[in-house]
Amino acid sequence: MKLKGRNAIVTGGSQGFGCAIVEAFLREGANVAFCARTSGDVLERLAALKRNLQPGQRVVAKRCDISNSIDVAKFFSTANAELGALHVLVNNAGVYGPIGPTDEVDWEEWKRALEINLFGTLLITRCAMPLMKKQRYGKIINISGGGATNPLPRLSAYAASKAAVVRLTETLAEELREFHIDVNAVAPGALKTRLMEQVLQAGSERAGAEFFARNQKWIAGGATPMELGSDLCVYLASAQSDGITGKLLSAQWDPWENLEQFKADLNSDIYTLRRIVPKDRGKSWGEKPKQ
Repeated sequence: MKLKGRNAIVTGGSQGFGCAIVEAFLREGANVAFCARTSGDVLERLAALKRNLQPGQRVVAKRCDISNSIDVAKFFSTANAELGALHVLVNNAGVYGPIGPTDEVDWEEWKRALEINLFGTLLITRCAMPLMKKQRYGKIINISGGGATNPLPRLSAYAASKAAVVRLTETLAEELREFHIDVNAVAPGALKTRLMEQVLQAGSERAGAEFFARNQKWIAGGATPMELGSDLCVYLASAQSDGITGKLLSAQWDPWENLEQFKADLNSDIYTLRRIVPKDRGKSWGEKPKQ
């Protein structure tokens, strides 16, 4: 088992992709603490997971709003007390936020999306960093998405927050490199979750005709299998990926299964956010003459 003896925290782990990550980690032998905002969902999922634990394996769950510093401190304290050393943190909890033209959506909802997607990611990461620094090892996995690399009109809060999460990932990777803490981001693909349902509920007028149509197609049978993303998270949480850090990896499109073979090539801007300049597209203009 790839994660035998490792202790992991997964946020937003009671349903959807977060639940798939928790289940994959448990199958691979990890002990897991997970949280979500709704107590009923947390307790229901915990009861179901406990029925399939391996001998000696532990799973812990607690209600937590990851944008609330008090909630985060309590959850992290519980996880630390129950599991002990922390080897892996998966920042999965996230929301789409308001859907519609940016100048028309509710401002408080827009800010709330950033509080959850960006501030919440950093809040719990700040709790994990001292422990991982002390043991000089750790894995931090941030769930990104299409909003990080492509404009998403009418979902500006989601797009802005997820792009910020990727640059935060790259920044923390450099900050924590000397402590052998790998920090990566995962784009799991178009998943059939409550987020797709929210787009359909918003309607084509608010979500945009093209994006609405794509979600209709995905929810009817074209969505990315969740197993691709959860298996990528297992890979990034395992010793197999040690030293791979600061990358945004697509579960669907990148050859991540044996990415460690290309570790030397990854000491570059491969799989990172960057600015495209004219010469990258074969253009002869775009550079100032040397002074």
